Amino acid sequence: QLQLMESGGGLVQPGGSLRLSCRASGFPLDYYAIGWFRQAPGKEREGISCISNGDGAALYAGSVKGRFTVSRDNAKNTVYLQMISLKPDDTAVYYCAADRAPSFRLCTVRDAQYENWGQGTQVTVSS
Repeated sequence: QLQLMESGGGLVQPGGSLRLSCRASGFPLDYYAIGWFRQAPGKEREGISCISNGDGAALYAGSVKGRFTVSRDNAKNTVYLQMISLKPDDTAVYYCAADRAPSFRLCTVRDAQYENWGQGTQVTVSS
């Protein structure tokens, strides 16, 4: 069974950068689209980015577009989320999730589409 583990979270000052990793085990990542989600205290979970498993096409929510970049390295069974120009509003627990999707289908940031979830990693943006 596919298992996901996020890493790379931490405390960073406003304007800083972090790179999150989502490492998969138990199954090749090639078969999965990967989504990134976050949940801040008292708020609903938000889909912020995804990367397809076919051509690697990516989507971004408006709140992170231009600041976050998703990429994948199937050889390492890992997906990355590079985050720059971080703001206090980016503070949240970040999760990756996997969708066993056909390779021709564009990924989605709808969380209902995803079957496998990681445990999350905390990102705190504060001075």
